[in-house]
Amino acid sequence: MKITSARVIVCSPGRNFVTLKIETDEGISGIGDATLNGRELAVAAYLDEHVVPALIGRDATRIEDTWQYFYRGAYWRRGPVTMCAIAAVDTALWDIKAKAAGMPLYQLLGGASRDAVMVYGHANGGDIAETVDEVARYLDLGYRAVRAQCGIPGLASTYGVARDKMFYEPADAAIATENRWSTTRYLDHVPKLFDALRARFGFEPHLLHDVHHRLTPIEAARLGRSLEPFRLFWLEDPTPAENQEAFRLIRRHTVTPLAVGEVFNTIHDCQALIAEQLIDYIRTTVVHAGGITHLRRIAQLAELWQVRTGSHGATDLSPVCMGAALHFDLWVPNFGIQEYMRHTPETEAVFPHAWRFEAGFLHPGDAPGHGVGIDEAQAARHPYRPSALPVNRLEDGTMWNW
Repeated sequence: MKITSARVIVCSPGRNFVTLKIETDEGISGIGDATLNGRELAVAAYLDEHVVPALIGRDATRIEDTWQYFYRGAYWRRGPVTMCAIAAVDTALWDIKAKAAGMPLYQLLGGASRDAVMVYGHANGGDIAETVDEVARYLDLGYRAVRAQCGIPGLASTYGVARDKMFYEPADAAIATENRWSTTRYLDHVPKLFDALRARFGFEPHLLHDVHHRLTPIEAARLGRSLEPFRLFWLEDPTPAENQEAFRLIRRHTVTPLAVGEVFNTIHDCQALIAEQLIDYIRTTVVHAGGITHLRRIAQLAELWQVRTGSHGATDLSPVCMGAALHFDLWVPNFGIQEYMRHTPETEAVFPHAWRFEAGFLHPGDAPGHGVGIDEAQAARHPYRPSALPVNRLEDGTMWNW
């Protein structure tokens, strides 16, 4: 089965997405997500200029060889732009292969390891009371796990607190907006949020929280210890993970479970974190970590050390990525949980999908392939719009991690 054409589709049904569509001489096509929030056109150019010309004429069934060709064959390896491009190719080829076999992707990967995939939603509010009410709303929707974020007194804006409670999108301007941040205010306030949540809901629902890389290692350790009485499912991205050794310090001071990895691109970014059991959940994604082929390698390394998966699933990943992730989740033996931020109706019209939500779980469906398509006529109605993620400064004006 030969690849006859490949093209990049950029659209913005409420936010920007980059999709690669690959077609074959047997009339079977597949699509892959290549979205990199705020840097979408960089990946689109990488695909158009360097990847698409090399795809034409290749055997669409040789997924591993194609992955190695674009990774090992490139002198300039790794990085988010390269790995998103490789992921788009990889996901599209898995989609094609599963369609050719006439089976859902999870069956091609080895079959289901579970009946459905537990997911978590995002509850947020301007203050503790509003966030508590939002958690209640998500529990009423059937979720068994909820991430909780709230505004911090004295700060005009806080990561994770959105104007739209269901469709959170932080990339809000063509040029990055600037936020102000105070670690002291944050560390004092977050334990109060989870005290209120446990007081109202008890310990049955799973509660999660995202620090978003904003703390130093010792500050993260302090937060993890202060949250221990509230038994979080996980504390996410407590400190920037470029320095994997930082997690040794955090681990020495707290037993709160740690999750990290949504910005990781390869297995090398998390090798020490996994092998030294410094984290409990690895959050690498299909689109940012080189596709299903490479994500399998990361998960299999993690399985050796009893680290479970918890793939990033925000709205900056298209439904194509979510569909592929759900098939991966249903198969992977060391699954933990899947983030599930709902897409807008406009996005779902562009990307019709087979997955279904019920009682806090998602199932990818049994359509051949990964079960997500693209309506190119609908996509054409939503042209690209420049949009950037915010940046962060401390109260004294120092640049900080957003």
